[in-house]
Amino acid sequence: MYSPLWVVDFSENQLSGKIPPSICNQSNLILLNLGSNRIFGEIPPGVLTCKPLQQLRVVGNRLTGRFPTDLCKLVNLSAIELDQNRFSGPLPAKIEICQKLQRLHLAANRFSSSLPKEISKLSNLVTFNVSSNSLTGPIPSEISNCKMLQRLDLSRNSFVGHLPCELGSLHQLEILRLNDNRLSGNIPYTIGNLTHLTELQMGGNLFSGSIPPQLGSLSSLQIAMNLSYNDFSGEIPPELGNLYLLMYLSLNNNHLSGEIPTTFENLSSLLGCNFSYNNLTGPLPLTPLFQNMTLTSFLGDKGLCGGHLRSCDSNLSSWSNLSPLRSGSARRRRIIVILSSVVGGVSLFLIAIVVHFLRQNPVEATKPSYVRDKEPFFEESDIYFVPKERFTVKDILEATKGFHESYIIGKGACGTVYKAVMPSGKTIAVKKLGSNREGGNNNNTDNSFRAEILTLGKIRHRNIVRLYSFCYHQSSNSNLLLYEYMSRGSLGEILHGGKSYGLDWPTRFGIALGAAEGLAYLHHDCKPRIIHRDIKSNNILLDENFEAHVGDFGLAKVIDMPVSKSVSAVAGSYGYIAP
Repeated sequence: MYSPLWVVDFSENQLSGKIPPSICNQSNLILLNLGSNRIFGEIPPGVLTCKPLQQLRVVGNRLTGRFPTDLCKLVNLSAIELDQNRFSGPLPAKIEICQKLQRLHLAANRFSSSLPKEISKLSNLVTFNVSSNSLTGPIPSEISNCKMLQRLDLSRNSFVGHLPCELGSLHQLEILRLNDNRLSGNIPYTIGNLTHLTELQMGGNLFSGSIPPQLGSLSSLQIAMNLSYNDFSGEIPPELGNLYLLMYLSLNNNHLSGEIPTTFENLSSLLGCNFSYNNLTGPLPLTPLFQNMTLTSFLGDKGLCGGHLRSCDSNLSSWSNLSPLRSGSARRRRIIVILSSVVGGVSLFLIAIVVHFLRQNPVEATKPSYVRDKEPFFEESDIYFVPKERFTVKDILEATKGFHESYIIGKGACGTVYKAVMPSGKTIAVKKLGSNREGGNNNNTDNSFRAEILTLGKIRHRNIVRLYSFCYHQSSNSNLLLYEYMSRGSLGEILHGGKSYGLDWPTRFGIALGAAEGLAYLHHDCKPRIIHRDIKSNNILLDENFEAHVGDFGLAKVIDMPVSKSVSAVAGSYGYIAP
């Protein structure tokens, strides 16, 4: 081709014919992408002259022939993508010479025979996809030597035999797809060691025995767990209720029995599940997801009740036929519910008496408002911080003239920010948020207040806005947050408010770097780790030196499982929410 080009990308066109044999003559190609065209024939030997070639992508064509082993003579080659073509024959043992390969995609071809154990020599392999071929035989246990694997897709083939327990040593694995094969036997308990796994697809096989409770240890599992269309029996392990991030669960078309575990009420991220065509009995979990689930999720499970199924109280005679153990368990649950209700009612009654007594306390009632306002900020627990200057509510009211609008420096969805100069001369920012203490409807702002004090109050970093103190102001029924004042305002104001003339490229780079360092601290060095969930230009504040400070932690979540179970919920500002 005699070209100095490093990257050639002709993908998604209507090119036809064969790949020119001289495509790499005296070229410097690093990436060659001919995907999604109408190219046919074999990969020509001329490609071997692309000595610097690192990535070859020919996905979605009509190429034929055997696996081009000679490509592995290119010592820099890290990615081969031959998906959706017409390659055939066995995968050769010589594939072991592809030592630099990190990505090997061979899906939707006509490869046959068994998977060679020599695949284990590809120690740098990160993704390996041979789905939708005609591969047979057992899965070689040697594949566990590919310790860098993050995605392994062997689905839609004809693999047989037991699943190697050695797969549990692939600790970097994030996606494991083994569905639609003929694998049999028990699922090894070692699969529970794959704590980075986000998707597990094992449906459409011949797996039998009970579902291993160790699968409940897959704490990162989020996309799906599919165990459908197998021969599993026994009860559903309650440990699966620990999968707080899981969105889709498929257990249908097995031989499972017993009740759906009550621990499934903890699956707060669940969007859908299927239990149909098993032998399940008993009531559905009490969460809205299960109570409102369509009947198609429970077809063939005639013993289930609740939700849109039959009422659990409608057929009391059928319950009498249950085993004494199950009846005793239901009786114990009813007793616990009754006792809990009684204890809760007594507690609420006592609390009401105490509150009434305190409100009638003549000493407190006769205190003038300015005395109460002059009290320092509260020190009721370890999350209440008092600054060295010991600011008082009275100081804030005087500094802002009773929160006059002339002192406003910013407004957000949950509150207003004021500039206040304290008697010591120190300038601070005061965020005022409405409260729900008097029975209002400001749950969002109360939640925002709690999130900020629990988060910011424990953080000290040069690129995180520092929280000085906070309190509840009774007169205005408001929560107040006091934090360091940023004289330049927000990055959003500077970029979109006509002030960006002062931002040269070194300054912009410094702002980006500072914000990144603040986030890196939150994500990696902070204990426990914290995600902000609302990063945008308006929440990056700048001091007089244009140093970036990440602020507004009203939507922050502490990553400290199992307490923070709702981290998969959508949160943030429209336009900035991740897809």
